[in-house]
Amino acid sequence: MNNWTTPPFRADHVGSLLRPAELLAAYEGVENGRLSRADLYDIAARHSREAIAMQERIGLQGVTDGEFRRVIYFGHFTTAVSGFTMTESEISFDEDGRSIKYLSPTVTGKLRHVGGIATDEFKFVQANTHRTPKVTLPSPADQHAFRYREGISDAVYPDLDEFFADVAQVYRTELAELGKLGASYVQFDDTTFTLFCDAKWRERFRARGYDPDDMVRRYVELINAAVAEKPASMAVVMHMCRGNNQGEWLFSGGYDAVAEAIFTRLDLDGFFLEYDSERAGSFAPLRFIPPSKRVILGLVTSKSPQMEEEADLLRRIEAAGRYFPHEQMGISPQCGFASTAPGNPLTPDDQWRKLALVVQVAERAWR
Repeated sequence: MNNWTTPPFRADHVGSLLRPAELLAAYEGVENGRLSRADLYDIAARHSREAIAMQERIGLQGVTDGEFRRVIYFGHFTTAVSGFTMTESEISFDEDGRSIKYLSPTVTGKLRHVGGIATDEFKFVQANTHRTPKVTLPSPADQHAFRYREGISDAVYPDLDEFFADVAQVYRTELAELGKLGASYVQFDDTTFTLFCDAKWRERFRARGYDPDDMVRRYVELINAAVAEKPASMAVVMHMCRGNNQGEWLFSGGYDAVAEAIFTRLDLDGFFLEYDSERAGSFAPLRFIPPSKRVILGLVTSKSPQMEEEADLLRRIEAAGRYFPHEQMGISPQCGFASTAPGNPLTPDDQWRKLALVVQVAERAWR
């Protein structure tokens, strides 16, 4: 495979992996007081080592711990950053509008970096692989779009500029700490920019009192401020997520509504773009991405066990190459396999077959 030696990689993945049954039981044990968090981390560590070894055997160069210490993809953020209170939230997934209620962190105080967010995860993976450890963080933009509630958060942050400045400082501190440890691969998981691709959700955002296009601009500035001091040796990429909870999704619509604003202005090293269904639209928005950046095409779905055909994936990579340089592209699943602990509706064997398919297709497409 005509591989890259620096991240992101030709064959890559978003990060989270299906939790083994023992680990799911351990989460429940901590919640009801039957198990300590130290016991949970011991169980998570054992399963993470197995997952790391499996990623290596498959041929992946970027390796994660499966996010096994987290119950939800942003869970490590709110334990290491002050200023959040858990409140009940409700959101509708998929076409049927089925609502899911869950506890979500809400900004109720000043945001301060009080401990490493992903540093312990990085050190664990670093100690258990000779490949490149990959760590994931929720996007800076998500801290406003999903954690800032009008009528609650504005009591402590009436000035959004102050809020954005504090958010950016949290990330600058974390990236600096990761850099000191030797981290070279960080991914922001962003569920905000794809919100603006969906007309229905744009209107919901407008109803909160914001102009969607102006907020896209401000979120770009926020992310750029967050990475402004990152180490030169560190690649920071962004996964543009359309929602991922037990196989369901949130947002539809092509990237057209935000492509020029984000792809030409974000100071990032690459983009993981979801392209596993018609909901994502065409490849045409790729034309706005500077050819110096890397694009990882999320062509393999993590939401169902149905296996993609290699020939179909190769055709889609070729089609994307009409808008963006083929040599700057890679392939991955469209999202993680378990953004939340219950995971998506497929088996571990399905998961590993899909990741092996990603490596196999990359070997064919860029040989």
